[in-house]
Amino acid sequence: MSLTLLPQQRSLRRVLREAGKVVRADVWFPHIPLALLCALAGILVLGVAYRSSPARLLVGFPGSLLHVAPSGLILLIIGFGLLVMSAGLALRSRFAWIVVLVLSVAAILALWLFPHIHQVLLLDYLVALLVLLILAHGSFSHSSIAAGTIFAVISSLLLLLYAVFGALYFGNQFNPPIHDPVTALYYAIVTMGTVGYGDITPHTLHAKLFTVSIIVLGIAVFATSITAVVGPLVSGSFNRILNRKEVRMHRTDHFVVVGLTPLAISAYRELKRRHQSVVVIAPQTPPTESEVLAEDTIVGDANSTEVLEKASARQARAVLAMRPDDSDNAFTVLAVKELKGSAQTVIALNDSQHLGRIRLVQPDLVIAPQALGGEILAMALSGEAITGDTILERFLHYDGAPPL
Repeated sequence: MSLTLLPQQRSLRRVLREAGKVVRADVWFPHIPLALLCALAGILVLGVAYRSSPARLLVGFPGSLLHVAPSGLILLIIGFGLLVMSAGLALRSRFAWIVVLVLSVAAILALWLFPHIHQVLLLDYLVALLVLLILAHGSFSHSSIAAGTIFAVISSLLLLLYAVFGALYFGNQFNPPIHDPVTALYYAIVTMGTVGYGDITPHTLHAKLFTVSIIVLGIAVFATSITAVVGPLVSGSFNRILNRKEVRMHRTDHFVVVGLTPLAISAYRELKRRHQSVVVIAPQTPPTESEVLAEDTIVGDANSTEVLEKASARQARAVLAMRPDDSDNAFTVLAVKELKGSAQTVIALNDSQHLGRIRLVQPDLVIAPQALGGEILAMALSGEAITGDTILERFLHYDGAPPL
């Protein structure tokens, strides 16, 4: 049963992949839909906070916030934070993704712990949003100093508002009591910075728990902000160093292998064993246990002429497109031809049905190692004669150009 479904599954994946390319899903999916879902979650949470005490929120704002129940104040901050961070999700910000995860968990706990605002549908919605964010974690990898700084400042301001209004709300539960915004701001900053002079201390359970929450959130926001701001700065310095090495890596009469498939790694290994100069263009850094050496690797998209220039593809002897997707390999050949260099182009065909389309980009050589295995097996089982010429004829599909 599974064997009969396998071609259907492959066909479905192929259709979905082609449909994704048509609608350019890689440009907007999944970060844009998740950003919209996050913004909707912020609006729904703000709606719950408003329904908890609408008259108090509208009359005498922002002083009316002091008369809002603690649950309503927490939901106001969470809802506003979700709205702001949805913009970060649209930009694929890693920092915004982390903050939205924290805010989603906080909203779920608030809706669960306060029975009078318990919203089953909203609770389920937030849980589903949390699961989707976790599943799509790989899509939120962008980090920049500018974006990290902006969202770090916003998170710090949200935490500061929470601490100030909370200190005023629990004012009588501190010793001495807190009754003015300046004192509340002083206490909030001292507590967020974990300085703790001891001149103002909580003396009730609620005030103590509130103070603990400020300390924990302050440490979390500070650590995340440092990572978001300093991380891209350090990463950018390393990238500049690596890119400088790539620019100086001028090679001629070498081979450029595109991809990290088993066939690509095997080609790299055999060429190196024959003392040939090889450069590998990989979509990500090869694992440490890989046979591909770091000094021979360029991380990037081989469809980009800029990446091909870094690999000196214009002066290469041949460019071997050996990625698992035939369409990607075809685009690599087109990019190499744009360079107008002397390199020959080789495509490793993954699906023999694509041979006619691959020939349209006019590569110098097409090999079909995966299609060969099934055909040779069928010939052997059916008793057909197998010779070296037969294998070579089916392994190589020349377009009139002489072999390398």
